[in-house]
Parts: sequence; C-alpha cells; structure tokens
Amino acid sequence: MTQDELKQAVARAAFEYVASKLENDTILGIGTGSTANLFIAELGKIKHDVSGTVASSEESARRLRALNIPVYNLNSVDRVDMYVDGADEANEYLHLIKGGGAALTREKIIAAVSDEFICIADESKLVPILGKFPLPVEVIPMARSYVARQIVKLGGDPVYREGCVTDNGNHILDIYNMQIVNPRELEQQLNQITGVVTNGLFAVRGADRLILGTITGIKTYLP
Repeated sequence: MTQDELKQAVARAAFEYVASKLENDTILGIGTGSTANLFIAELGKIKHDVSGTVASSEESARRLRALNIPVYNLNSVDRVDMYVDGADEANEYLHLIKGGGAALTREKIIAAVSDEFICIADESKLVPILGKFPLPVEVIPMARSYVARQIVKLGGDPVYREGCVTDNGNHILDIYNMQIVNPRELEQQLNQITGVVTNGLFAVRGADRLILGTITGIKTYLP
C-alpha cells in the first residue's frame, strides 16, 4: 500500500470508531493536515448526524463548512467529546510531535479540553525516539530571535520557517537535531521561555488512542 492508501485506511478506521460512539449532542474536535482532511471527507457521509465541530485551523473549518457540517467557536461549547487529528511523529507512549501545518496552538487547546484525543497516522510516523521531525515552536514575532537563542542553550538548532504566519498571527521556529528522550520535560521547558506561545510536543497531554495504518492492517495503540 502507498502512504496515501495507508492514510485513507486509517481515516476510515477513525471514522468508524467515532461513528460508533456518536450521540445526538456529540461535539467533535477536528484537526489539521492531510490525514485529518481525509477524516473530514469521511465525516461528510454522516454530516446530518454531526451535532457540531470545533476546528483547529481556518482551513479545516472551511472544509467542514463546505460539507455543511456545523463549526463552532470553542468558547461557545462547554465540551469536546472526541478530537481527531494526525501527527508528524508518535512514540509508543502516545507522545506526539505536531505542528508541521503550523496549527499547533489551536490543536493543543482542543486536545486539552477534549475527553478523548484520537491520533491517526500511517506507520511511518511511529518512532522509538521523537525528534527526527523538526519540532515546531510558535513564537510571538518580536521574540523570535530571543527564543531561538534560548533554544540553542537547550541543545537544539532553531530555524525560522520563512513565509509562515500562523492563524494566530505568530511565527514558527523549527528545532532540528534534537533527540527528545524526555518529551514531557522538554515540553515544559520550552513553554517557560518568554515569547513562546506553545510548542509542538504533545506529551503532557498526549493521545488517548493511536490508530495506525500499516501494510498489514490497522493497529490501535493505547497508553
């Protein structure tokens, strides 16, 4: 199977899982990226049964509205029952790196308020140690250089993602050449740097379920 076929298979598996738990008042959190887009397309099959969604990016919100699926501001709902999103990397403990699509802050907010975070990915995303994929950090624009200097002190090589402005109006620094052996600790260290909005480590609040598409079929990982 190609990577695109694996992504399609895992999106369908996530759709079947979510559909089996869907109730009249269920609010779904919807992520951002190629695998999340495939899940959105699957969700269109039952759009009349979806009470509402919250989206982690303007692009995902646009796709949902195009299917006539209701999209709400997170402040207008009192809970998110299930949040479905992809990942750039995941380990066996369901710690993740996210943010390749620059939506990490809104993704992290939705994950924080969700009862269940369902991560969907193809098998290439499962790694023994996080960090081969550069770790995104969203920063206030005026603090970019200062934050970069602090990241160097932590042992990383920060690179400004030129031309990228997040939906929140901020910039992205991508950290290269860092093996992340303690994701929870590094997540907290980075968030303590003044000027950092958040970083793409999802370890303090990792996934509750990882649905992985492999050449031998769908595999589900739990913490």
